[in-house]
Amino acid sequence: MAKKAASERYYGTGRRKSSVARVYIMPGKGNITINKRDIDDYFGLETLKKIVRQPFEATETNDKFDVLVNVHGGGYTGQAGAIRHGISRALVKADAEYRPTLKAAGYLTRDPRMKERKKYGLKAARRAPQFSKR
Repeated sequence: MAKKAASERYYGTGRRKSSVARVYIMPGKGNITINKRDIDDYFGLETLKKIVRQPFEATETNDKFDVLVNVHGGGYTGQAGAIRHGISRALVKADAEYRPTLKAAGYLTRDPRMKERKKYGLKAARRAPQFSKR
């Protein structure tokens, strides 16, 4: 019986900033569990919940899959982006016909933006020390 459950489980890794999300989707009723907590308990902001659900809305599969997520690193916004990326990759593995829709929406693209490194002589990446005439 365990073998059948494993065959209907699709995996996708999502990354954004310093967050990494390991996402498993399986046929179900649309429950999203993040780090063993419900999505409503994990994310306080509605915008973050919306970001996580975007791939399902794009492919019109809102209540067809249950989602199990392990996410670590970064903040809530980065984690939401990583989860979206992982869900999109898992959906493509579940059904290759979703690929053009998700690609057009930009959900399969890894967001390359990262924090800029601090430079010597400066207080931060671009912030210079305060200037004083005397």
